[in-house]
Amino acid sequence: MNPSAPLNSNLQDMRPLSPAAFFVLFALADGEKHGYLIMQDVKVLSGGKLQMGPATLYTMIEKLADRSFIEEVENDSQDRRRNYRLTRAGKQLLNAEFLRQNEVLLLAKVKKVKKVFPLQGKA
Repeated sequence: MNPSAPLNSNLQDMRPLSPAAFFVLFALADGEKHGYLIMQDVKVLSGGKLQMGPATLYTMIEKLADRSFIEEVENDSQDRRRNYRLTRAGKQLLNAEFLRQNEVLLLAKVKKVKKVFPLQGKA
């Protein structure tokens, strides 16, 4: 993947990613998972700030699958759980989002932004 290559319109339309989309893709970055494990990984990866219920998770899975960013994995066993994995486009989208976030952090560094908003309860 060439990080400087222009994104196709399907990828560009998704950016910036919503937190739910980002963390579902991020959870799948290290391999295929079933829904419950995706929910657990989202909670861990977000530091507990995003806790998805089944309805939110499966709505997001459906949206990402409809756009071909993730796909259901064929299951040969009797296990009824559905497993999902990133597609090539999903990997490109996640990579593009990581690059976008990095660019924002670099801009903040250039502007010497330390703290723009006071912490809650502190002036």
